[in-house]
Amino acid sequence: MAETMQAAVWHGKKDIRVETVPVPPAPAPGWVQIKVDWCGICGSDLHEYLAGPIFIPTEAPHPLTGKQGSVILGHEFSGKVVAVGSGVTNVKVGDMVAPDACQHCGECQPCREGRYNVCEKLAFTGLHNDGAFAPYVNVPAELCFIMPDGVSPEAGAVMEPLATGFKAVRMAGSILGLNVVVLGAGTIGLGTIMAAKAAGAGKIIVLEMSRARIAKAMECGADIVVNPKECDPVAKVKELTGGSGADVSFECIGNKHTGPLAIDVLRNTGTAIIVGIFEEPSSFNFFSLSGTDKKVMGTLAYTIEDFKGLAALMAKGVIKAENLITGKIELKDIMEKGFLELINNKDENIKILVRP
Repeated sequence: MAETMQAAVWHGKKDIRVETVPVPPAPAPGWVQIKVDWCGICGSDLHEYLAGPIFIPTEAPHPLTGKQGSVILGHEFSGKVVAVGSGVTNVKVGDMVAPDACQHCGECQPCREGRYNVCEKLAFTGLHNDGAFAPYVNVPAELCFIMPDGVSPEAGAVMEPLATGFKAVRMAGSILGLNVVVLGAGTIGLGTIMAAKAAGAGKIIVLEMSRARIAKAMECGADIVVNPKECDPVAKVKELTGGSGADVSFECIGNKHTGPLAIDVLRNTGTAIIVGIFEEPSSFNFFSLSGTDKKVMGTLAYTIEDFKGLAALMAKGVIKAENLITGKIELKDIMEKGFLELINNKDENIKILVRP
């Protein structure tokens, strides 16, 4: 195998370079090496480019990975296992996998509860450790989900963001027959819409301004899309829900205005699930909670259990990854046809996949 490879490396805000780097070494005990098929550009990658560092450790080495400063980006990927470290039993060379990105310590309280997605030393592949905008990447074997038959490598690369929406809906508890509002119809929002539909939501109302994404939201199972540019979204949601507001909302944007809005669209005693990644704080009147018995819950990422449940729904065609893929590009074009395309034409694009 070649000793070097091309990879997309984050060096700082507005500074991502495709450059020559060493191929990762043979995998450590409990780790595997994957030859990457496809890797999607995530909203968090865009956040790191535009406003970073957000997750990427620059002040001190990461406590789990030791990484600091530059890092190979990319965490939404699928590929084939090409080498396994000692002690690996759950996957073998040749397996097609879609890895979970949550590298974790296994020792803290959340890890011991099985909620390693919020490990106290959490390290995301491609943010706190080198990722998959490269031909080869090493990851912990326990994070590898073997893709079921009938799930394409492209669909496999979209499992990671879809699992985020799947877990958000799971965290809400039963939404059977309930009125649900999803704020935002980007990748995470669309995955949340499909998961909410699969979970039996009574009415799915989506708040979205982009024309292309409004069409995608309807395609993915929204019942009604409200454009906040054209009306007062809170009044409109109340009108659509018998005057009271929604039972559950999912904030899938991460904007200082939409965070509080996710709570305002709820009826009294309703629940808001906060899924978006925020670059700046919101101003918020806590009386909108203490005066209403409303609940707010955060959710980050997923666990391997969410990949399992998601794969079952994908195999049945209930959740479709293909709906979200709007472009496929080569690694050399990642800036121009990937990052800049998503930033400058975000209304037309949902998920752009990169083939390293």
